[in-house]
Amino acid sequence: MMFRFSPPYALLALLLFLVELAIALFVKDNLIRPFVGDLLVVVLLYCLAATFVQCRPWLLALGVLAFAWLIEWGQYFQLVTLLGLQDNRLARIVIGSTFDPLDLLAYSLGALLAAVLASRFGRVRDKKRP
Repeated sequence: MMFRFSPPYALLALLLFLVELAIALFVKDNLIRPFVGDLLVVVLLYCLAATFVQCRPWLLALGVLAFAWLIEWGQYFQLVTLLGLQDNRLARIVIGSTFDPLDLLAYSLGALLAAVLASRFGRVRDKKRP
């Protein structure tokens, strides 16, 4: 694992953040906002991590997935309340307060998508190197 700055991943993270913001502000449905939004947030976190850390895509995806699952299980155990942050709107937004097992599936699919895409495009990029 090496630390470095990757402009392409930084740009992807920014674009995904804007997509997530648009979903949060303008989409009011039962599929895109709750499921696709959660899937994409893991891809966003992957890109954000890959902006600064260079390692095997599957390893990074597993780390991001573990983080997402920890947050979701924190919701199950009422982490916001346990930390005394139930009145803090930002904490409720960032950590969340409602456990949903389907979120675990969305996070897993997001990590899989990120790892597959990074592995695929990483190999193409490596073949072009002298």
